[in-house]
Amino acid sequence: MAGIVLAGGLSSRMGRDKALLPWQGQTLLAHMHDLLKRAGAGIVRVSGSYPEFDGIADVVARCGPLGGVFSVVSTLPDGPAWVVPVDMPQLDVALLHRLRDAPHAACVIFAGQPLPMRLNIDDACRTLLHSMIQALDGPRSLQALQRRLGVLELPVSAAAAVSLVNCNTPEQWEELA
Repeated sequence: MAGIVLAGGLSSRMGRDKALLPWQGQTLLAHMHDLLKRAGAGIVRVSGSYPEFDGIADVVARCGPLGGVFSVVSTLPDGPAWVVPVDMPQLDVALLHRLRDAPHAACVIFAGQPLPMRLNIDDACRTLLHSMIQALDGPRSLQALQRRLGVLELPVSAAAAVSLVNCNTPEQWEELA
């Protein structure tokens, strides 16, 4: 398994860089990077300009999470990868392992949650990402990618769903922190 941390956004709703918010003695970015390593990721790539993590800047600006995935997959070998947002600090190893251990599919998510996901990186995935990025009038979302690849949705309990909350605003961050 590889790991991808999506941290390349503008954080406009937060008003400051979410990746650098403090969480349990480190930044959110360091926390999510370490989470993927603890879960078993052999390689972890960061989408965004973070030199201390060898971050990969978006190849195409303002394409959101899809652009981040597009920018990073070319640096990874074929195979499965966890894709996580930087702003989901309560995500845990057990949930990542549920994604890892799910039946083979091009893409696996928890029902109703576009992230985290297990993405099978191969030529078909790279080709689809490229065509979606090039289509200026087409959908440029993770949900559209997931639908086109064929997504497997895992059920998630209410208790586990609490760990899938992300923080986009200062209010959400204060409530979580």
